[in-house]
Amino acid sequence: MATDALDRKFSMLFDWFDRTEDGWLTHEDFEVMAGLFMAVARPEDHENRAALREAFGRWWEILRDAGGTDEEGRVGRRPFIDLMHSHVTDPKTFEHVVLQIVDALMQALDTDRDGVLTTDEYVRMYEALHIPQETSGPAFQRLDLDGDGVISHAEFRRAIEEFYLSPDPDAPGNWLLGSPLGG
Repeated sequence: MATDALDRKFSMLFDWFDRTEDGWLTHEDFEVMAGLFMAVARPEDHENRAALREAFGRWWEILRDAGGTDEEGRVGRRPFIDLMHSHVTDPKTFEHVVLQIVDALMQALDTDRDGVLTTDEYVRMYEALHIPQETSGPAFQRLDLDGDGVISHAEFRRAIEEFYLSPDPDAPGNWLLGSPLGG
């Protein structure tokens, strides 16, 4: 049962990463995703832009080096899901790939440098990452765990960890990509 919830989230992630919508992930898909994330940061924000590019590059290398690619250098859905379980969510890898993306993204989105994301900053992320905007409000409300009207760095990190690591289908982090896992 726990694997089912994680498999569904990783499958949703596969679909989001598959920018060409051809049923395969390639190095180019990861470069496009890096570019989408980098677009959230201001052009002069070299540090966060570089951190995002490096983390997505590492993510692709993990999939490739773990034998996830076929003879054409592509990763299918099932190998992606399997490698998410076995490699990407490994604590050391997770910290240096996924959480590096989270930290750089949080810093890039926090335009007023107050350490939290306002609704406007959060919606800007949805727009830049091509996540349907109508889902940003419900997602924001779910991720704002203490109900103070902003998402702290800790709340944002927790949401990411829940999305990638929690088998609980009702975890607030399941709203990260804008739609509830179970609904």
